[in-house]
Amino acid sequence: QVQLVESGGGLVQTGGSLRLSCAASGRRFRTYVTAWFRQAPGKEREFVAGINWNGGSTYYGDSVKGRFTISRDNAKNAVYLQMNGLKPEDTAVYYCAARNDLNGFRLASQYKDWGQGTQVTVSS
Repeated sequence: QVQLVESGGGLVQTGGSLRLSCAASGRRFRTYVTAWFRQAPGKEREFVAGINWNGGSTYYGDSVKGRFTISRDNAKNAVYLQMNGLKPEDTAVYYCAARNDLNGFRLASQYKDWGQGTQVTVSS
């Protein structure tokens, strides 16, 4: 089990950028798949991006491809989400999650370890 803490959310105008950070505790984090999900009011939690244990493979939801970039620094036990070209529909609470393999990694139900979330609001 790992503990996850997100930061970096805020209010930004359409077309702006934000960088989210996910700080993890626990040595096993360095072997974990890590993902970003988001949840807007009244909607289900949505897969945004995922990254394998060494950063060699990355995965994105269709709505963010080409705009968002996920990365990790295992020396710092951290994962990042660089968000460019933000749109009002990106407004949501963003969560970091981790699991020990890639099985079903796009599904929120497959994760037990979650952060508390960070709010991202994009104004039009």
